[in-house]
Amino acid sequence: MPPSDFKRVIIESPYVFVIGVAGDSGSGKTTFTRAIREIFGQDLVSTITIDDYHKYDRRERKNLGITPLVPEANRFDLLEEHLAELKAGRPIEKPVYNHDNGMFDPPVPFSPTKILILEGLHPFITPTLRDLIDFKLYVDPDPAVKRAWKIKRDVERRGYSPDAVEKEMEERKPDYERYVAPQCQFADAVIRIAFSKYGREVSEKRNVYHVTLCQSKLDRSIGDVDLSIDLFPLLSLSERNFMVEFTTEDVGGKAMGALTFDGELNDAVARRLERNIELQTQVEPIDLSQDSDYLTAGDIAQLILAWRIINRRIFIESAPGASGTEEEASAGNNRRGCGR
Repeated sequence: MPPSDFKRVIIESPYVFVIGVAGDSGSGKTTFTRAIREIFGQDLVSTITIDDYHKYDRRERKNLGITPLVPEANRFDLLEEHLAELKAGRPIEKPVYNHDNGMFDPPVPFSPTKILILEGLHPFITPTLRDLIDFKLYVDPDPAVKRAWKIKRDVERRGYSPDAVEKEMEERKPDYERYVAPQCQFADAVIRIAFSKYGREVSEKRNVYHVTLCQSKLDRSIGDVDLSIDLFPLLSLSERNFMVEFTTEDVGGKAMGALTFDGELNDAVARRLERNIELQTQVEPIDLSQDSDYLTAGDIAQLILAWRIINRRIFIESAPGASGTEEEASAGNNRRGCGR
């Protein structure tokens, strides 16, 4: 398939491509699919949150003494049924969990788009869900980062007190470690986020973090893609700190390549990568810098992740049904978590 035909092929294809994003509450799952949403737009991309498939409302969970991280507190059978229907191109009546009051709103009609993002605590919890998902991403912030993000979100958007948020996090921690963290072993990519090595203040004031993108081996590519480090802007224009590092790591029992960024990179560094994605998809303009002179480490990781997802989607067309990898198949026998 010529790259220039990519967007047309997606629109005309009956295939519904599902991206699964796993991670704890408040871990930044939505952030790392932002590039996909911006590249393809709301006409082609939609999202389902697994919170909608809770079995019990907040009051019932409290009375039962359980958290939503426990598998038995969720309707995974219904989620499997609905995801299969959406993959087949058929609409569903999707449940709705209301985070404001902790109760369920009436179900709403939901029709599949060509790219469907499934995000939440447990997208990879059952073999059936894993089989239905084409690309699996696990988001794993450092505990200190997760604590800061969750307190900020739940206090500002959900009306909790900081003490209540911290108490809930402590109560949920054992269930997170038992049921959510081990799902990283099924991921094609794992995103790790820590406070910047240049200081926590840089992270909190300018959204600059130490971001590592761990990826399973890529067997084939739609074309050469350059991550250009231009010496002129680096030596004459860049006024902010940054670093790039590559290592190999064991992630959930799998060898992965770990590409780490920190700080802020002049936008010229990323422009060639953005241009390559534009040329290969005929989707333009791609501009995550949004008129800024600098991209954060998270922005660069989003771009690379977007290209990886696009690469997977293109090969679905040439090899229907081949959405898994050998690493994923072997991971079923491994029950270790991601580790750090």
